[in-house]
Amino acid sequence: MATTNPAPMKTDHPIYLFLRSGPEAFRVLTGGLVLNGPYTACSLTIKGIERRLDGLVEPDGHAGPTYVVEFQAQPSAKALYNLNTKIGLYGEEHPEREVLGIAVFLRAADIPDQPSWVHKQGSPIRCVALDSFLRDLLVREPDNPFVAVFAPLIIDSDAELTERASVLWQTIQQAPVDEDTRETLSNVLEFWFFERFRGKTAKEIWTMLNLVTPIQETKAYQSIFAEGEEKGKTDGKAEGKAEGKAEGKAITLHRQLTRRFGSLPPWAAQHIAAAPEAQLDRWLDGIFDATSVEDLLGGEGEPH
Repeated sequence: MATTNPAPMKTDHPIYLFLRSGPEAFRVLTGGLVLNGPYTACSLTIKGIERRLDGLVEPDGHAGPTYVVEFQAQPSAKALYNLNTKIGLYGEEHPEREVLGIAVFLRAADIPDQPSWVHKQGSPIRCVALDSFLRDLLVREPDNPFVAVFAPLIIDSDAELTERASVLWQTIQQAPVDEDTRETLSNVLEFWFFERFRGKTAKEIWTMLNLVTPIQETKAYQSIFAEGEEKGKTDGKAEGKAEGKAEGKAITLHRQLTRRFGSLPPWAAQHIAAAPEAQLDRWLDGIFDATSVEDLLGGEGEPH
C-alpha cells in the first residue's frame, strides 16, 4: 500500500486537551506510566521568560512527582535540553516538589543522543516514542478511545487512515466515558484530521469521519457562519479549500472557548468568523494562557 510523508502537524493544542482528559490519557501517551493518586493536568507559561510547558501534570493533594510533558512532533537536536531547561525553571519556582520530565516523540529515530545522561538509568527525563508501541496498541486495544485519537499521527498511509476514519470516530462516540471526555477526545481527533488532510475542506473531513449530526445543524456553525455564507452568496464567491479549512478550525476554537468561558458574545463569533487560518492557529495555541474571551480575542474592537 502506498504511503505518504505527512506534513508537519501542530500538536501543542491537542496534546494539552488530550492530557486534560485524565489518567488513561497519561498512561497511553507515556507508554504505560501509571499515575498514583489524583493528578491535575494544565498548560503553563513560565512568566518572565515566556517558556510554555506543553503539559504539566501536578499531584492533587499528595506528594507525588510533578511531570513536565513535552511533545516533539518534528526532529530537534535541542529537544531534550529544552525540556531539561523547563524542568529546572519550574523546579526553581517550586523547590519543594520533585519534578520529572517526559519527552514524547512521534518516532524513535527522532530522539536526540544528547545529553547522554538522559538515556541512563535514574535520569529525571523519560523518552517515549509513539511509533514503538501505539500501532500495536491500536491492534490490542481497538476499542480504547485514548488510543484511537492518535491514529492520524501514527498511520502513515492516507488511504488507510481515510478508510478507518469513521470507525475511529465511532470508537470515541461509543466509549464508556463521561461526556466532557468524549467531547475532548472528539475535538482532538477532529483537529488532527484537519492538520493531516490540509488539502481537504471542512465538509470533506466531516464526511470522512461520518459525523452523525450535519455540521450545518450545530450551534457553532450557525452562530459563526450563517451571515458569512449569505454574504458569500451575495458577493458570488465560491467556498474554496482554504475557506473550508479555516472554517473547521473556527468551529473548533468556538467549541473550546465555549467550554472554557461559556456562551460567546456576538462580537467574539464575528471575530472568529472573519479570522484567517493563521490567526485561528494563534488563538488555538493561546487559549490555554487566556484568562477570558477578551484576553484572547481582543474585545469588541480590533482582534489581537
